[in-house]
Amino acid sequence: MEMLCTLRSATESQRQALLKEPERMQDFLDDEEDFGDSDGAKFLELDIGETWHGLQYLLTETAWEGAAPLDFLVRGGEDVGDIPSDEGTARVFKPAEVKKLSEALQGLSQATLRQRFDPAKLQQLDIYPGLWDEPADDTDPLEELISYFAELKKFVSHVAQRGHSLLVHIG
Repeated sequence: MEMLCTLRSATESQRQALLKEPERMQDFLDDEEDFGDSDGAKFLELDIGETWHGLQYLLTETAWEGAAPLDFLVRGGEDVGDIPSDEGTARVFKPAEVKKLSEALQGLSQATLRQRFDPAKLQQLDIYPGLWDEPADDTDPLEELISYFAELKKFVSHVAQRGHSLLVHIG
């Protein structure tokens, strides 16, 4: 099963509604539910696909740990609902946490991430999707991660500037 990551902005009322009614999360992600918040209908969304785990490693130099706020792809925030672990996770971060995350991401350079990229180490740690030393197509894994990092940095900055929460869904 593919494990893809979607990040989406949420207003405070939407964050509260997601925590109260987690069964409606998929409708929220599918843009079929805005919980009556017209400001939230102008959401921001970023799909980072299968790169989430590689980015986690480049941000924290760990597979599943690291220091907050840069460990946000796999930890932190508040759990949204009871999603079976084999179906992924959904966590939401408050605006103050998003602001700290944005600041931390701004402090990281592409050069630093390039230095951290080690295909053999990614394979050894079983970093998803697990094709780091033998890419399946013509895509350069490092360049793909760097490209998504630039998008992620910009996206989180925009969410922070709006003063919104951030939903991280892997599933």
